Amino acid sequence: MNHIVIIGNGISGVTLARHIRKLSDKKITIISAETDYFFSRTALMYVYMGHMKFEHTQPYENWFWKKNRIELLKAYVKDIDTDNKVLQFADGGHLNYDKLIIATGSKPNKFGWPGQDLDGVMGMYHKQDLDNLEAYAPNKDVCKRAVIVGGGLIGIELAEMLNSRNIPVTFLVRESSFWDGVLPKGESQMINDHIKNHHIDLRLSTNLKAINADENGKVKSVIIEETGEELACNVVGLTAGVAPNIDFLKSSKIELGRGVKVNRFLETNIPDVYAIGDCAEQHNPIGNRRPIEAVWYTGRMMGETLAQTICGNRLEYKPGHWFNSAKFLDIEYQTYGWVFGERGRPEYEQHFHWKHHKEDICITVAFHKETRAFLGINTFGIRMRHDIFDRWLTEKRDVDYVMSYLKDANFDPEFYKAYESDILKQYNDTFNTSLTAHKKSWKRIFSKA
Repeated sequence: MNHIVIIGNGISGVTLARHIRKLSDKKITIISAETDYFFSRTALMYVYMGHMKFEHTQPYENWFWKKNRIELLKAYVKDIDTDNKVLQFADGGHLNYDKLIIATGSKPNKFGWPGQDLDGVMGMYHKQDLDNLEAYAPNKDVCKRAVIVGGGLIGIELAEMLNSRNIPVTFLVRESSFWDGVLPKGESQMINDHIKNHHIDLRLSTNLKAINADENGKVKSVIIEETGEELACNVVGLTAGVAPNIDFLKSSKIELGRGVKVNRFLETNIPDVYAIGDCAEQHNPIGNRRPIEAVWYTGRMMGETLAQTICGNRLEYKPGHWFNSAKFLDIEYQTYGWVFGERGRPEYEQHFHWKHHKEDICITVAFHKETRAFLGINTFGIRMRHDIFDRWLTEKRDVDYVMSYLKDANFDPEFYKAYESDILKQYNDTFNTSLTAHKKSWKRIFSKA
């Protein structure tokens, strides 16, 4: 019986284990030093905000693993001997494997800031980060101010978490506008305003220079690089992106770049060793996708795909069209296809942008300026159907078709206000067209009842 060993109990590793068990009777062991059981990492913020308890983040009951013959081992892998197929643990133990899968996820970026390892400095990626946040920022009496460094999705989540307990937050973002490497100008500016409207001290074009300690080795303040200002605080959240969690592999024979190098079949340069999830780096990017994708759904897809290969049906990883979703405080965000931000936008890409005159609701549609091929869409405050846009991208529809049938893609319940008529009118006015909305709209998934 082959022994399949998976390092990491996140969505990638657990999905892989579940699908191998569905397909075979192979022996499976999942190793993790973080928690005893798999939990939903994206739900950590809701535990801190009081919407659920930590045990509610666990999709499976504790008995699930034994019933499905998936062994769980809480240990830290120190080294891998790929010649003899042996894992060495930090406590001196070891484990043999037949096939090894590295699914160790990400860790927060640190850029050598003085004081970056002080008590009270944390990311928001792991269960231990949640524990640290509860210890150092339980309320506004203990934590007089928190400083967040880095303006990505995790940074805005951490700001929302602290804001929910009325803890003052200063948000240091090195870019001149929030997430402008991803979002077009109009959207980025809307999010700037939305953050400030939530009484968060947003500092754009601002960098961290150092973190200062008090006499007990805890965070006391930060120094702003541009001005030299010292800002008193008790917690510093480092959310300036993530990097693959692969330090323990540097002495092995496994080929590394920023992550673990893999081919389209998620195979490394070493036979019987694979990598999936946030720590896997494609030798050659797939389309416009980045070589490393720290995204929940791609990790799940990699687990499902690799299970087929492990069980004898060698299958290529094909993630399909890009999509993602997130929240910016209370604004829901979705993206389908490719809509590039102000920095790095291809010359051929043209945008149509519509924003509600009062509310924080907008869309941006990207299309090829010459062929008018539909390239992608961003939506804020309007829910859209993934399957519709996925089909339109596959069918290579043009932008006029998409705008005419945009109502079909609306996902909001029946009694929500619809904006497609206003959007189409502005589109017609902008491009001097006379498109009309598709009359036969899909039946709403929500009934009046």
